[in-house]
This record gives sequence, structure tokens and C-alpha cells, in this order.
Amino acid sequence: MRPEHPTVIYDGECGICRRAVGWLQRWDRERNLRYIAFQDGRVAAFGIALPALAAALHLVLPDGRVYAGADAAAPLLRMLPGKRWVAGLFRVPGVPALARRIYAWIAARRHCLVRGTAPR
Repeated sequence: MRPEHPTVIYDGECGICRRAVGWLQRWDRERNLRYIAFQDGRVAAFGIALPALAAALHLVLPDGRVYAGADAAAPLLRMLPGKRWVAGLFRVPGVPALARRIYAWIAARRHCLVRGTAPR
């Protein structure tokens, strides 16, 4: 499925994930992004495997491109007024690899680091 708007798919039962979505919502002053928890039945239409969805946040663009985990950071930042400049940091050699390692470390421990809540 190709969404009409850039869509963030996240773990609605993960406290860190929900906080990250809260930040994105506050920063998205133009309201370009849509958000959907991977636990929502509508996510099946995106065709992304459940284990992949459970492992990382996904950004699905209207043109069909899909970014997961830390690789979604730069495209997301480019869509947010006032945060676009931060996306440029991901062009610095070594930053994408470091971001992927940090994301993987946090994702593996996300249920221990911040208490989850019931999905929205």
C-alpha cells in the first residue's frame, strides 16, 4: 500500500516509541505525517512483515519508499520545520552507522528502559 501522506508505523505498546511519536507530532507543525501503531489491523495493508514492524519504527512514503529504524531519522527530520538542518548530520561519515547501532541497542531494551502503556 502506498499511503497518501508519509506514515510512521510504530509500536503502540512501547513507551519510548510513543514518546518519539509525541515529539514528532509536536514538531510536525505542518501536519504532514500520519501515525499508526503496528498493532492496528490497517497496518497489514502496508505489506511489511510483522517481525520487522515489531523490531523498528517504519516510515512509509507515498512514493513507496520505506525506511526502518535509524534510517528513518534523516527523512523524518527533513519533513519537520526547524529540524531539517539536523538531517544533514546523517551525511557525515560514520553517523548513519553509529545511529543504527544506538537505535538497535535502544530497540532491544525499549521495554525495560521506559514503561509501555496501552496503545492509543
